[in-house]
Amino acid sequence: MSEKSLDTIIAQAGNHLDGKKAVALPLYFSSNYRHDSLAEAKNFDPHRGYTYSRLATPNRRALEETMARLEKGTAAFAVSSGMAAIQLALSILKTGDQLISLDDLYGGDFRYFRCLHDHAGVDFDQLDGQSIDDLVAKVSEKTKLVWLETPSNPMMKKVDIQAVATAVHEKNPQTLVAVDNTFYTPVYQQPLTLGADIVVHSATKYLSGHNDLLGGILVCKDPDLAAKYYEYHITTGDTLDSFDSWLLLRSLKTLTVRVERHTSNAQQVVKYLQGEPRVSKVLYPGKGGIISFYLKDEDDVEKILNNVKVITFAESLGGIESLITIPFYQTHADVELDQRQRLGITPRLLRLSVGLEDPTDLVNDLKQALGK
Repeated sequence: MSEKSLDTIIAQAGNHLDGKKAVALPLYFSSNYRHDSLAEAKNFDPHRGYTYSRLATPNRRALEETMARLEKGTAAFAVSSGMAAIQLALSILKTGDQLISLDDLYGGDFRYFRCLHDHAGVDFDQLDGQSIDDLVAKVSEKTKLVWLETPSNPMMKKVDIQAVATAVHEKNPQTLVAVDNTFYTPVYQQPLTLGADIVVHSATKYLSGHNDLLGGILVCKDPDLAAKYYEYHITTGDTLDSFDSWLLLRSLKTLTVRVERHTSNAQQVVKYLQGEPRVSKVLYPGKGGIISFYLKDEDDVEKILNNVKVITFAESLGGIESLITIPFYQTHADVELDQRQRLGITPRLLRLSVGLEDPTDLVNDLKQALGK
Protein backbone atom coordinates (compact mmCIF):
# COMPACT_ATOMS: atom_id res chain seq x y z
CA MET A 1 0.00 0.00 0.00
CA SER A 2 1.25 3.47 -0.87
CA GLU A 3 2.06 6.01 1.85
CA LYS A 4 -1.08 7.60 3.26
CA SER A 5 -1.79 11.32 3.02
CA LEU A 6 -0.74 13.68 5.78
CA ASP A 7 -4.32 14.12 7.01
CA THR A 8 -4.81 10.37 7.34
CA ILE A 9 -1.49 9.89 9.15
CA ILE A 10 -2.46 12.66 11.58
CA ALA A 11 -6.00 11.38 12.19
CA GLN A 12 -4.82 7.81 12.82
CA ALA A 13 -1.70 8.60 14.85
CA GLY A 14 -1.07 5.70 17.22
CA ASN A 15 -3.93 3.58 15.92
CA HIS A 16 -3.56 -0.21 15.46
CA LEU A 17 -0.55 -0.36 17.79
CA ASP A 18 -2.12 -1.82 20.94
CA GLY A 19 -2.00 -5.60 21.41
CA LYS A 20 -5.43 -5.58 23.05
CA LYS A 21 -6.92 -3.86 19.99
CA ALA A 22 -7.80 -0.55 21.63
CA VAL A 23 -8.62 2.05 18.95
CA ALA A 24 -6.81 4.82 20.85
CA LEU A 25 -3.33 3.91 22.05
CA PRO A 26 -3.49 3.46 25.86
CA LEU A 27 -1.18 5.33 28.20
CA TYR A 28 1.73 3.23 29.50
CA PHE A 29 3.13 4.47 32.80
CA SER A 30 5.61 1.65 33.40
CA SER A 31 9.26 2.65 33.77
CA ASN A 32 10.49 -0.82 32.81
CA TYR A 33 9.36 -3.97 30.98
CA ARG A 34 9.89 -7.64 31.71
CA HIS A 35 11.71 -10.21 29.56
CA ASP A 36 10.17 -13.62 29.05
CA SER A 37 13.53 -15.38 28.93
CA LEU A 38 17.30 -14.95 29.07
CA ALA A 39 17.46 -15.68 25.36
CA GLU A 40 15.11 -12.77 24.68
CA ALA A 41 17.21 -10.46 26.84
CA LYS A 42 20.41 -11.50 25.05
CA ASN A 43 18.89 -10.78 21.64
CA PHE A 44 16.93 -7.69 22.65
CA ASP A 45 16.49 -5.04 19.95
CA PRO A 46 15.89 -1.61 21.56
CA HIS A 47 14.45 -0.30 18.29
CA ARG A 48 11.64 -2.87 18.34
CA GLY A 49 10.98 -3.98 21.92
CA TYR A 50 10.82 -2.35 25.34
CA THR A 51 13.06 -2.76 28.35
CA TYR A 52 13.59 0.60 30.09
CA SER A 53 11.59 3.77 29.49
CA ARG A 54 14.63 5.97 28.89
CA LEU A 55 15.27 3.90 25.76
CA ALA A 56 11.68 3.68 24.51
CA THR A 57 8.07 3.62 25.60
CA PRO A 58 5.05 2.63 23.50
CA ASN A 59 3.68 6.16 23.67
CA ARG A 60 6.92 7.93 22.79
CA ARG A 61 7.68 5.47 19.99
CA ALA A 62 4.23 5.98 18.44
CA LEU A 63 4.74 9.74 18.59
CA GLU A 64 8.23 9.54 17.07
CA GLU A 65 7.13 7.22 14.28
CA THR A 66 4.23 9.54 13.47
CA MET A 67 6.45 12.62 13.36
CA ALA A 68 8.99 10.85 11.15
CA ARG A 69 6.21 10.07 8.68
CA LEU A 70 4.78 13.59 8.79
CA GLU A 71 8.17 15.18 8.11
CA LYS A 72 9.24 12.48 5.63
CA GLY A 73 12.27 11.56 7.72
CA THR A 74 14.11 8.39 8.70
CA ALA A 75 13.83 8.85 12.47
CA ALA A 76 12.34 11.26 14.99
CA PHE A 77 13.24 11.96 18.61
CA ALA A 78 10.83 13.33 21.21
CA VAL A 79 12.48 15.36 23.97
CA SER A 80 11.45 17.47 26.95
CA SER A 81 11.26 20.91 25.31
CA GLY A 82 11.94 22.85 22.14
CA MET A 83 15.31 23.92 23.49
CA ALA A 84 16.12 20.28 24.20
CA ALA A 85 15.43 19.53 20.52
CA ILE A 86 17.83 22.32 19.54
CA GLN A 87 20.41 20.99 21.98
CA LEU A 88 20.08 17.49 20.49
CA ALA A 89 20.42 18.87 16.96
CA LEU A 90 23.64 20.67 17.90
CA SER A 91 25.07 17.76 19.89
CA ILE A 92 27.02 16.69 16.79
CA LEU A 93 29.16 19.86 16.95
CA LYS A 94 32.64 19.69 18.39
CA THR A 95 35.41 22.17 19.11
CA GLY A 96 36.50 23.92 15.93
CA ASP A 97 33.28 23.27 14.02
CA GLN A 98 31.43 26.23 12.58
CA LEU A 99 27.73 26.94 13.03
CA ILE A 100 26.09 29.55 10.78
CA SER A 101 22.62 30.93 11.38
CA LEU A 102 20.34 33.65 10.15
CA ASP A 103 20.14 36.76 12.32
CA ASP A 104 16.39 36.58 12.99
CA LEU A 105 15.57 33.57 15.16
CA TYR A 106 13.98 32.69 18.46
CA GLY A 107 15.99 34.49 21.15
CA GLY A 108 16.85 31.29 23.03
CA ASP A 109 18.74 30.05 19.97
CA PHE A 110 21.28 32.85 20.25
CA ARG A 111 21.70 32.23 23.97
CA TYR A 112 22.57 28.58 23.27
CA PHE A 113 24.75 29.40 20.27
CA ARG A 114 26.79 31.75 22.49
CA CYS A 115 27.01 29.03 25.12
CA LEU A 116 28.48 26.61 22.57
CA HIS A 117 30.96 29.25 21.47
CA ASP A 118 32.04 30.19 24.99
CA HIS A 119 32.15 26.74 26.57
CA ALA A 120 32.68 24.25 23.73
CA GLY A 121 34.79 26.20 21.26
CA VAL A 122 32.22 26.09 18.46
CA ASP A 123 32.71 28.92 15.97
CA PHE A 124 29.38 30.73 15.65
CA ASP A 125 28.69 33.14 12.79
CA GLN A 126 25.43 34.69 11.67
CA LEU A 127 24.20 36.26 8.47
CA ASP A 128 23.25 39.92 8.66
CA GLY A 129 20.31 39.87 6.27
CA GLN A 130 18.62 37.30 4.06
CA SER A 131 20.93 37.03 1.01
CA ILE A 132 21.54 33.41 0.06
CA ASP A 133 24.76 34.38 -1.70
CA ASP A 134 26.04 36.05 1.48
CA LEU A 135 25.10 32.98 3.50
CA VAL A 136 26.84 30.57 1.16
CA ALA A 137 29.93 32.81 1.12
CA LYS A 138 30.34 32.11 4.84
CA VAL A 139 30.32 28.33 4.34
CA SER A 140 33.78 26.76 4.59
CA GLU A 141 35.34 23.35 5.14
CA LYS A 142 34.76 23.64 8.88
CA THR A 143 31.06 24.55 8.55
CA LYS A 144 29.17 21.69 10.13
CA LEU A 145 25.69 23.17 10.32
CA VAL A 146 23.57 25.95 8.84
CA TRP A 147 20.55 26.91 10.99
CA LEU A 148 17.37 28.31 9.44
CA GLU A 149 13.99 29.39 10.78
CA THR A 150 11.17 30.18 8.39
CA PRO A 151 9.00 32.10 8.91
CA SER A 152 11.35 33.79 11.34
CA ASN A 153 10.53 34.81 14.88
CA PRO A 154 9.41 37.56 15.32
CA MET A 155 9.99 39.38 12.02
CA MET A 156 8.15 36.83 9.86
CA LYS A 157 10.86 36.62 7.20
CA LYS A 158 10.57 33.70 4.81
CA VAL A 159 13.55 31.72 3.51
CA ASP A 160 13.72 29.59 0.38
CA ILE A 161 14.77 26.33 2.04
CA GLN A 162 15.38 24.52 -1.22
CA ALA A 163 17.59 27.27 -2.62
CA VAL A 164 19.63 27.50 0.58
CA ALA A 165 20.02 23.72 0.94
CA THR A 166 21.06 23.30 -2.69
CA ALA A 167 23.60 26.12 -2.55
CA VAL A 168 25.07 25.05 0.80
CA HIS A 169 25.40 21.40 -0.22
CA GLU A 170 27.06 22.40 -3.49
CA LYS A 171 29.58 24.53 -1.57
CA ASN A 172 30.24 21.84 1.06
CA PRO A 173 28.42 18.49 0.77
CA GLN A 174 29.32 17.72 4.41
CA THR A 175 27.47 20.76 5.78
CA LEU A 176 24.09 19.96 7.28
CA VAL A 177 21.07 22.26 6.96
CA ALA A 178 18.68 22.39 9.92
CA VAL A 179 15.28 24.09 9.87
CA ASP A 180 13.10 25.10 12.77
CA ASN A 181 9.60 24.26 11.48
CA THR A 182 7.67 25.30 14.59
CA PHE A 183 5.63 28.08 12.95
CA TYR A 184 4.47 26.26 9.82
CA THR A 185 4.42 22.60 10.97
CA PRO A 186 4.36 19.74 8.43
CA VAL A 187 0.91 20.91 7.35
CA TYR A 188 2.41 23.88 5.50
CA GLN A 189 6.09 22.92 5.11
CA GLN A 190 8.20 19.76 5.04
CA PRO A 191 11.83 20.94 4.97
CA LEU A 192 13.35 17.47 4.49
CA THR A 193 11.58 17.20 1.14
CA LEU A 194 13.17 20.53 0.16
CA GLY A 195 16.75 19.43 0.81
CA ALA A 196 17.19 20.11 4.53
CA ASP A 197 18.86 17.44 6.66
CA ILE A 198 17.32 18.13 10.08
CA VAL A 199 13.98 19.51 11.28
CA VAL A 200 13.20 20.66 14.80
CA HIS A 201 9.98 21.72 16.49
CA SER A 202 9.05 23.25 19.76
CA ALA A 203 6.24 20.74 20.21
CA THR A 204 4.94 22.96 22.99
CA LYS A 205 3.50 25.15 20.25
CA TYR A 206 1.31 24.03 17.32
CA LEU A 207 2.01 20.31 17.52
CA SER A 208 0.55 20.27 21.02
CA GLY A 209 -1.68 23.28 20.52
CA HIS A 210 -3.27 23.37 23.97
CA ASN A 211 -0.78 25.29 26.15
CA ASP A 212 -0.55 22.34 28.52
CA LEU A 213 2.78 20.58 27.89
CA LEU A 214 6.44 21.14 27.08
CA GLY A 215 8.03 19.10 24.35
CA GLY A 216 10.42 19.10 21.43
CA ILE A 217 10.85 17.05 18.25
CA LEU A 218 13.86 16.42 16.03
CA VAL A 219 13.53 14.60 12.71
CA CYS A 220 16.38 13.71 10.34
CA LYS A 221 16.58 11.79 7.09
CA ASP A 222 20.07 10.24 7.10
CA PRO A 223 20.19 6.88 8.94
CA ASP A 224 23.80 7.38 10.05
CA LEU A 225 22.97 10.77 11.52
CA ALA A 226 19.91 9.27 13.17
CA ALA A 227 22.12 6.64 14.81
CA LYS A 228 24.36 9.36 16.27
CA TYR A 229 21.39 11.22 17.63
CA TYR A 230 19.93 8.02 19.08
CA GLU A 231 23.08 7.24 21.03
CA TYR A 232 23.25 10.76 22.44
CA HIS A 233 19.52 10.82 23.11
CA ILE A 234 19.38 7.66 25.20
CA THR A 235 22.69 8.44 26.93
CA THR A 236 21.69 11.89 28.18
CA GLY A 237 18.16 10.70 28.93
CA ASP A 238 16.42 13.92 27.88
CA THR A 239 13.43 11.98 26.60
CA LEU A 240 9.76 12.94 26.59
CA ASP A 241 7.82 11.04 29.26
CA SER A 242 4.95 8.70 28.41
CA PHE A 243 2.16 10.99 29.59
CA ASP A 244 3.32 14.02 27.58
CA SER A 245 3.97 11.74 24.59
CA TRP A 246 0.39 10.46 24.90
CA LEU A 247 -0.97 14.01 25.17
CA LEU A 248 1.08 15.18 22.20
CA LEU A 249 0.03 12.24 20.02
CA ARG A 250 -3.59 12.94 20.96
CA SER A 251 -3.15 16.62 20.06
CA LEU A 252 -1.61 15.79 16.69
CA LYS A 253 -4.89 14.24 15.58
CA THR A 254 -6.43 17.70 15.18
CA LEU A 255 -3.32 19.46 13.83
CA THR A 256 -4.57 20.09 10.30
CA VAL A 257 -7.96 21.47 11.31
CA ARG A 258 -6.38 23.61 14.03
CA VAL A 259 -3.72 25.08 11.75
CA GLU A 260 -6.27 25.88 9.07
CA ARG A 261 -8.48 27.69 11.62
CA HIS A 262 -5.47 29.54 13.05
CA THR A 263 -4.75 30.77 9.52
CA SER A 264 -8.28 31.88 8.69
CA ASN A 265 -8.59 33.69 12.04
CA ALA A 266 -5.20 35.36 11.64
CA GLN A 267 -6.06 36.57 8.14
CA GLN A 268 -9.16 38.32 9.51
CA VAL A 269 -7.21 39.91 12.36
CA VAL A 270 -4.56 41.07 9.85
CA LYS A 271 -7.28 42.87 7.85
CA TYR A 272 -8.28 44.80 10.96
CA LEU A 273 -4.69 45.65 11.93
CA GLN A 274 -3.84 46.84 8.43
CA GLY A 275 -6.73 49.30 8.61
CA GLU A 276 -6.13 50.40 12.20
CA PRO A 277 -4.68 53.95 12.16
CA ARG A 278 -2.73 53.37 15.38
CA VAL A 279 -0.84 50.45 13.79
CA SER A 280 2.12 51.48 11.64
CA LYS A 281 3.10 48.12 10.13
CA VAL A 282 1.89 44.51 10.06
CA LEU A 283 4.20 41.53 9.50
CA TYR A 284 2.42 38.36 8.34
CA PRO A 285 3.75 35.65 5.99
CA GLY A 286 0.33 34.91 4.46
CA LYS A 287 -0.54 31.77 6.41
CA GLY A 288 -0.17 30.42 9.90
CA GLY A 289 -1.39 31.97 13.12
CA ILE A 290 1.43 34.36 14.06
CA ILE A 291 1.24 38.10 13.44
CA SER A 292 3.77 40.75 14.42
CA PHE A 293 2.79 44.40 14.31
CA TYR A 294 4.09 47.82 15.26
CA LEU A 295 2.13 50.47 17.09
CA LYS A 296 2.84 54.11 16.27
CA ASP A 297 2.67 55.18 19.92
CA GLU A 298 4.46 53.28 22.66
CA ASP A 299 1.64 54.22 25.05
CA ASP A 300 -0.71 52.10 22.94
CA VAL A 301 1.54 49.09 23.57
CA GLU A 302 0.85 49.40 27.29
CA LYS A 303 -2.85 49.92 26.63
CA ILE A 304 -3.12 46.65 24.72
CA LEU A 305 -1.02 44.56 27.08
CA ASN A 306 -2.75 45.88 30.20
CA ASN A 307 -6.31 45.74 28.89
CA VAL A 308 -6.82 42.71 26.65
CA LYS A 309 -9.54 40.44 28.04
CA VAL A 310 -10.11 37.72 25.43
CA ILE A 311 -6.46 37.64 24.37
CA THR A 312 -3.98 36.67 27.10
CA PHE A 313 -0.75 38.59 27.73
CA ALA A 314 1.63 35.63 27.98
CA GLU A 315 4.65 34.11 26.27
CA SER A 316 4.49 31.13 23.91
CA LEU A 317 2.33 30.58 20.83
CA GLY A 318 0.44 28.05 18.79
CA GLY A 319 -2.26 27.21 21.31
CA ILE A 320 -6.03 27.29 21.11
CA GLU A 321 -6.04 30.44 23.24
CA SER A 322 -4.77 33.68 21.68
CA LEU A 323 -1.59 35.01 23.30
CA ILE A 324 0.17 38.35 22.88
CA THR A 325 3.79 39.11 23.80
CA ILE A 326 6.32 41.90 23.51
CA PRO A 327 9.48 40.27 22.09
CA PHE A 328 11.81 43.14 23.07
CA TYR A 329 11.31 42.40 26.76
CA GLN A 330 10.28 38.74 26.64
CA THR A 331 11.17 36.18 23.98
CA HIS A 332 14.15 38.12 22.59
CA ALA A 333 15.53 39.77 25.70
CA ASP A 334 18.69 37.61 25.35
CA VAL A 335 19.42 38.98 21.88
CA GLU A 336 22.03 41.74 21.95
CA LEU A 337 20.45 45.20 22.00
CA ASP A 338 22.17 46.38 18.83
CA GLN A 339 20.92 43.30 16.98
CA ARG A 340 17.36 43.83 18.22
CA GLN A 341 17.51 47.42 17.03
CA ARG A 342 18.96 46.45 13.67
CA LEU A 343 16.28 43.81 13.11
CA GLY A 344 13.49 46.12 14.20
CA ILE A 345 12.65 44.34 17.46
CA THR A 346 11.62 47.48 19.33
CA PRO A 347 9.38 48.23 22.33
CA ARG A 348 6.62 49.07 19.83
CA LEU A 349 6.58 45.59 18.28
CA LEU A 350 4.00 43.06 19.50
CA ARG A 351 3.64 39.41 18.50
CA LEU A 352 0.15 37.94 18.45
CA SER A 353 -0.50 34.21 18.36
CA VAL A 354 -4.04 34.00 17.02
CA GLY A 355 -6.04 31.21 18.59
CA LEU A 356 -9.29 29.49 17.75
CA GLU A 357 -11.69 31.99 19.25
CA ASP A 358 -14.23 33.83 17.10
CA PRO A 359 -12.09 36.32 15.11
CA THR A 360 -14.68 39.07 15.62
CA ASP A 361 -14.19 38.73 19.37
CA LEU A 362 -10.42 39.00 18.91
CA VAL A 363 -10.73 42.14 16.81
CA ASN A 364 -13.20 43.69 19.26
CA ASP A 365 -10.83 42.85 22.13
CA LEU A 366 -7.97 44.73 20.45
CA LYS A 367 -10.27 47.65 19.77
CA GLN A 368 -11.48 47.90 23.35
CA ALA A 369 -7.94 47.54 24.70
CA LEU A 370 -6.89 50.50 22.56
CA GLY A 371 -9.82 52.48 23.92
CA LYS A 372 -12.19 52.36 20.93
